[in-house]
Amino acid sequence: MIHLDTNLLVELVTIGSPGAKWIAGWLHAGQEIGTSAIAWSEFCNGPLTSGQKDAAMAVLNRQISDFTWQDAEDAARLFNLTGRRRGSHADCMIAATAMRAGVSLATCNTKDFARLVPLGLVLEAMNGSA
Repeated sequence: MIHLDTNLLVELVTIGSPGAKWIAGWLHAGQEIGTSAIAWSEFCNGPLTSGQKDAAMAVLNRQISDFTWQDAEDAARLFNLTGRRRGSHADCMIAATAMRAGVSLATCNTKDFARLVPLGLVLEAMNGSA
């Protein structure tokens, strides 16, 4: 399974976007797609139509991983180990969920997530960008 970061959830519902094409390729190859409750919440902040939300949920097949207390502790550890960077806590929460689930994370924002790779995050290659 591949977890999608928020930016790829947005790409998913953006017709013709590069991210939508990557996701279609993964699905065509038989890969399951999911996300974290944190990324889903960010996505639902919108702007978003109910049709876009329903379409994303259908592609995800309701595979949205809960954010647990263990994830919260791991996210705090990641946040502290990577310098307590302002604005990075949500990324640490998304990464912690993917790490606990044992899945890779796909994101258009590899620069911010790359610092978490030495700590155990696996980034999904997107046309060689990860």
